[in-house]
Amino acid sequence: MKQRVIAARVVVSCLAIGGITLLYARFLRTNTTTIALTYLIAILLIATGWGIAEATSASLLAVFCLNFFFLPPVGTLTIADPENWVALIAFLLTSIVASQLSGRARRRTLEALARQRDLERLYTLSRALLLTPSGASLASEITRHIADSFDVPAVAMYDHQTGVISRAGPADVAGIDERLQEAVRRGTPIHGESDLVIIPLRLGAEPIGSLAIVAAGLDGTVLQSIANLAAIGLERARSQELGARAEAARQSGELRATVLDAVAHEFKTPLTSLKAAAGDLMQSIAASREHELAEIVVEEANRLQAIVSDAVQMLRIESGGFAVRRERQPLSRLVAASLEELAGVLEGHTVVNKVRPDVTVEADGELLQLALRQLLNNAVKYSPPTSVIEIEAADGAEHSLVVRNSGSVIPEHEQRRIFDRFFRGSTARNVPGSGMGLAIVEQIARAHGGSVTVSSSAARGTEFRLSLQAPAAIS
Repeated sequence: MKQRVIAARVVVSCLAIGGITLLYARFLRTNTTTIALTYLIAILLIATGWGIAEATSASLLAVFCLNFFFLPPVGTLTIADPENWVALIAFLLTSIVASQLSGRARRRTLEALARQRDLERLYTLSRALLLTPSGASLASEITRHIADSFDVPAVAMYDHQTGVISRAGPADVAGIDERLQEAVRRGTPIHGESDLVIIPLRLGAEPIGSLAIVAAGLDGTVLQSIANLAAIGLERARSQELGARAEAARQSGELRATVLDAVAHEFKTPLTSLKAAAGDLMQSIAASREHELAEIVVEEANRLQAIVSDAVQMLRIESGGFAVRRERQPLSRLVAASLEELAGVLEGHTVVNKVRPDVTVEADGELLQLALRQLLNNAVKYSPPTSVIEIEAADGAEHSLVVRNSGSVIPEHEQRRIFDRFFRGSTARNVPGSGMGLAIVEQIARAHGGSVTVSSSAARGTEFRLSLQAPAAIS
């Protein structure tokens, strides 16, 4: 199609030179200098309006006409006067050089206009992608905006993570699905028929998808810019989806925490009455089968109360329904308060408190006591009766609280999962519990900018280290 247009322009250019020749040969009698300048002006106009090929063709024809019709002897291609040879050669060189310069200037102008148009289209595309509503299907919107902004007949985009292919444009390309996936596997562009180009979409080392576009008139730089914008839009879609999921999870956690809080409140009165009645029953009954049953009632009521309390605390922490109120206070006081609260649970165990009175922490006292109670409960559950439980602290860049017991060894492959919600190891099958206590400890440590770790061996027992990051180190 382009070759036909150029051929037609060459014909029109030659006709223009022929018209000038006819005008001066039949109607206007003037000198050869005027005729040569008229040819030159026509050649410059042709070069400016159309291009180098058309102007060069007109230049060669003008040289022939000037020689044949106007330089003596007229009607032949010979030149009698040597000065006319110089003039003819000068005219030929001038017309060709002028047409070349004018054609290059025109081409540069057209290229500058094309670049400006491409920049405007890229700006329109980027603005459209940024203003796309969060609830819209961004993958489909990206392809639609590309088709609209660059007026291309067909666009298709493949999301490697979801496997979804989005299309836009009035036309469609047969067999595009397989080639989109192939471009992701190869990581290099694929050029097909009818100006089809398939470009991998990257935001890092690995492609996240691919873009197919019928790119008539678009150069490689523009195509790569479109692909970069599409990759950014695709990543934005994923970020919005993850954000929506996180918000839904947060709201779900808040709802669960609210429901469990209400359940815990409803359980509080009957559990308290049940424990009080069972306690009175134990005191009024001598050692007998009924006395043992009353003890079981009290133990199970305490267990049920602890499970409900742990669930409420865990979901409240995960849903962000709590605030860390840091306050500098002696760590020994928090440890003493926790030991006093768990005096009945710790009965029979030797507790060695190595926390010095001068060690202070800047932390939320209520949350830290909750974490310590969970660690002590865990130590009691997995330690033999009359075993030793040690508590010590280290003051430094991080305030570390250590709870150590001589219970069963935790296998190394279970240590990585021990802080997961509801996870219970192989040694916990016959031990009562909800599997949430250590998860609560980890959430409290994170809320303080710290961490909790575990180490377990037959020689040293099991040790949990709760580290609280110093406030000055928290950004």
